[in-house]
Amino acid sequence: MQARAPLIKEHRLIERMLEAVEDALAEVEAGQRLDPRFVDAAIDFMRTYADRTHHGKEEDLLFAELSTRQLSAADQRAMAELVADHVFARRTTAELAAANERYRSGEAAALAPIVERLRTLCAFYRAHIAKEDRAFFVAARAYFTDAEDQALLARFWEFDRRMIHEKYAALIEGLRRR
Repeated sequence: MQARAPLIKEHRLIERMLEAVEDALAEVEAGQRLDPRFVDAAIDFMRTYADRTHHGKEEDLLFAELSTRQLSAADQRAMAELVADHVFARRTTAELAAANERYRSGEAAALAPIVERLRTLCAFYRAHIAKEDRAFFVAARAYFTDAEDQALLARFWEFDRRMIHEKYAALIEGLRRR
């Protein structure tokens, strides 16, 4: 298995979440109420899985390793664009969380920015995933020997192994502060 395989597999799970979000948006368009708990779950998924776990492996491991290589100008630009994409996703998710807090507090007008941010994230992630799957991951593979690629894959597995502990340690700390 190549190192890019787990990242591509993670994209499929992100796409499944996008489908759930799109289903919820269709219900809102049909006149149903949007459950702020669903939005909380989507935010948690975006922050923990899509950003911290998936983007974390990309930025902390793959991109960090690639930054030590002599990338072509096009690949350097592509990597910088992907990092900027991640920043955009974080900012949009933070805006979604703020709007959901207002909505939960009774501000009905906050529904519009929630719907807008959810639509934005769906469109963004579909385009972002296509860039990575179809172009960047393929190009990036050329910068690694087979042994280096396997070492990177091992680092991805170790990163994932630590993530579950990090998430729930933070959850417990948050609960203890209440």
